[in-house]
Amino acid sequence: MIKRKAIEIAFVGLKPGIHEFTYDISDSFFAEASTREFANCSATVKLQLDKKSSFLLLKFEVGGKADVGCDRCGNQLTKDLWDEFNMVVKMVENPEEMNQLEEDPDVFYISKTESHIYLNEWIFEFVSLSVPVQKLCTAEEFGGPKCNKEVLEKLRQMEANEDANNANAIWKGLEKFKDN
Repeated sequence: MIKRKAIEIAFVGLKPGIHEFTYDISDSFFAEASTREFANCSATVKLQLDKKSSFLLLKFEVGGKADVGCDRCGNQLTKDLWDEFNMVVKMVENPEEMNQLEEDPDVFYISKTESHIYLNEWIFEFVSLSVPVQKLCTAEEFGGPKCNKEVLEKLRQMEANEDANNANAIWKGLEKFKDN
């Protein structure tokens, strides 16, 4: 099992105010993941950390590219990654209890004695969430040389069969009145 390098910030030594960090994320970062819906990921995560006296405001901006499978034909496509995420990290006496009680997923609690904040899980989650929900070939690519022709033909056949079945189902209840 490959251990990915921990991405952490020693926030104790930072002065109050805004600090910026940039992380380049590649496929090796996701090596431990058992499932993911993308490959050849090349992402940049820009983090703006606003340090306050008892909490941290984190703003993650994810950008980059990743290869995904087309939802329609299975063709490998390169899609842009882009999204923004905000987190509030509060420093408290009992972070475990507070994290269990907190309903807002954008709020996280750490101990007042912590000196570092670990970002691996958030970066993993935010890059994964930045993959477009709908992954389809563009109009120019659809049916083109890169599309899987066998899959497209099978989809057309299934659609035709479904249309025929649905058309018959509408009239099925009326057949009993036909002979009266």
